[in-house]
Amino acid sequence: MLLDWGISIRRACSVIMFDPTSYRYKSRRPDQAALEQRIKEICQTRVRFGYRRIHVLLRREGWKVNIKKTRRIYKELGLQLRNKHPKRRVKAKLREDREEAVGPNDVWAMDFVHDQLATGRKMRVLTMIDTFSRYVPILDPRFSYRGEDVVKTLDRVCKEIGYPKTIRVDQGSEFISRDMDLWAYHNGVTLDFSRPGKPTDNAFIESFNGRFRAECLNAHWFLSLSDAAEKLEAWRRDYNEQRPHGAIGNKVPIELMKSEYASSPCS
Repeated sequence: MLLDWGISIRRACSVIMFDPTSYRYKSRRPDQAALEQRIKEICQTRVRFGYRRIHVLLRREGWKVNIKKTRRIYKELGLQLRNKHPKRRVKAKLREDREEAVGPNDVWAMDFVHDQLATGRKMRVLTMIDTFSRYVPILDPRFSYRGEDVVKTLDRVCKEIGYPKTIRVDQGSEFISRDMDLWAYHNGVTLDFSRPGKPTDNAFIESFNGRFRAECLNAHWFLSLSDAAEKLEAWRRDYNEQRPHGAIGNKVPIELMKSEYASSPCS
């Protein structure tokens, strides 16, 4: 308006009924960059603190700020907590730093395969493979699996052949469970999760599962769960100790398990 009509500020303010003193007002608010930075630092270390607790910490440190200002800055920085707590993944790994296995027990892959008994009752088989040696630590059939069941099976296997550095798994409820994450944390194992809908992120176990189904599951009838466990164990031993593998120079997996625990553990 000042440029288009060539009128004064006072005349323009009177036309739009705006107080000229408001137009000329200069904010006396002190620079809050330091306060914003401190709030960010607190939120980085106290990830579940809301603005009220952050305000208490600021006052303890001597910041002269009221709680309304703390709340305003907290919201402007987008630090509000979500109502739904995210799943804790203490031992989860980012895919950007994924590395290939360079030795036994470096990287394992794990998944489930579904099948059924001759009676029609469904069962699930927990499959594992060492991606370096192609060694299969265990094939464990059960009617149902929970996170705590996976942990028990892993404990039994790892006592025989040692703990892996990393286990590649999908986003199944058994693998993202608190039991699994706590087990990995206590034993120094990193869980490398596949992206949802990306089975190629765990290609080793997908390839093994296809071979396992073609050579074992489709070749047998299982009369009971114990009968299934017996037949799967026999196939696993043959896979580890007799069957040549082209990916490792037609050797058998057990030859590459250069450990005193290389003998096949009992299921």
